[in-house]
Amino acid sequence: MPGPEAALEIETAAHGPVRTRVRASGEWTFASLKTRRHDLARRLAELERQPPENLAWDLTAVAQLDDAGAVWLARALRGAQRVEVSPRHRILLNQVGDALGIPAIAAGRVDPLWPVVRIGEAALQFGQHLLDATVRLGLLVIRCVELARRPRDLPLRELSAGIYRSGVTALPVTMLVGFLVGIVLTYLSALQLKRYGADLLVINIVGVGVVRELGPMLASIIAAGRSGSAITAQLGVMRVTEEIEALSVMGVSINVRLILPRVIALAVALPLVTFCTDLAAIGGALLVSRFTLGIAPAAFLEALPRAVEVVNFWIGIGKSVVFGFAVAFVACHFGLRVLPNTESLAAGVTRSVVAAITTVIVLDALFAILLRNVG
Repeated sequence: MPGPEAALEIETAAHGPVRTRVRASGEWTFASLKTRRHDLARRLAELERQPPENLAWDLTAVAQLDDAGAVWLARALRGAQRVEVSPRHRILLNQVGDALGIPAIAAGRVDPLWPVVRIGEAALQFGQHLLDATVRLGLLVIRCVELARRPRDLPLRELSAGIYRSGVTALPVTMLVGFLVGIVLTYLSALQLKRYGADLLVINIVGVGVVRELGPMLASIIAAGRSGSAITAQLGVMRVTEEIEALSVMGVSINVRLILPRVIALAVALPLVTFCTDLAAIGGALLVSRFTLGIAPAAFLEALPRAVEVVNFWIGIGKSVVFGFAVAFVACHFGLRVLPNTESLAAGVTRSVVAAITTVIVLDALFAILLRNVG
């Protein structure tokens, strides 16, 4: 059955900033407008003669709105400052207004409790992510136990390819960044230590800082931006093209074929990348120490084992394993949550990188608290 026809109610006030209140109701669609187009066109033409600041529009009673009705209303609302309209109709009117070169409709009244609403929505969204990640982690552990009983089912080809992509191809950029960070850290430390005649302490500062903290952090952050985004994009494209659904229909385990190889590969590759990053950073520190503090390379290398205990090295390597697992797991989590559209894919990759870096920093802070008395 057809709904109520499009209608306009106009009320005129003698005083006040708003001289005319206009209330639109009914179905502003092509089918409804063609029966009353002459009357509505005459009324809208009269309203266009009045200054926009004297008009107040109420479109909340509009039941249906299509492109034809949006064109009529968008032209009538040209320059209007007081407009009440439902959110779904505001989007359509703004789109039509943009096409016609008409300024967008301002949003309605600001809800005074919107900060509380936003915080609540963010908390609910975070809780949903945490719940889904916990379920995914539990399924991953179950699959690992099953693969321990049947090692032949482990996808070794995907695992080796993941180690190569996440480890070998990442070495140039991570080692370059480590080398430059070693130079900057040593130079800044040397400027301060020279004032107190404690030049040799630069070996302690750079050695412990790089091996225990900066090396794993640099490698993990670069892995989050490089490998993590690639993992999310790969899984997201598979979601868009419905390859994941096809694998599920074929009875192929998503956790074994898609998630587990990537998680294990990054957990194995990142400690190796961290080790090479440490070497590059120490090389940069050795170079700056030679030309800034006059410390010979032989003396630097001789004092380094005494300044950096072995436990610090193993702490850095152990953190790298955890960071690699966390980065890959977060990337897989966001990749599998991508909706079948390109906009969701782009947003998923961005959120994946931000969440992975945040997770690495939080885990590093926890390690710093738990291992504060070690080393």
